[in-house]
Amino acid sequence: MNTLVDLVSLAVSVEELPDGTLLYKDGDGNNLEAPAASVVQDFRNQKQAEYDDNAYARSRKTAYNALNQLELISDDAINGTTTHADAILAIKAEFPKPV
Repeated sequence: MNTLVDLVSLAVSVEELPDGTLLYKDGDGNNLEAPAASVVQDFRNQKQAEYDDNAYARSRKTAYNALNQLELISDDAINGTTTHADAILAIKAEFPKPV
């Protein structure tokens, strides 16, 4: 067992030992080897970077949800306008995708 993902998927219980270390056990009561602290920190750093990289998408989604898109599309079809497309482009400009 080397990865944090393996440990999380197999561990069904965690016991804290007197020295403060954590002992992970599988469903059969077998001890599971915990990954090194550096592996855990690297995993956390990777997941935080992925989360940070997607901040623009979360911001866009909030803005998209505030639009009444079906009404805008319908009105555009009736009136020959581009209100919906303009609103989407404005949101993309406000929250650009990182390069």
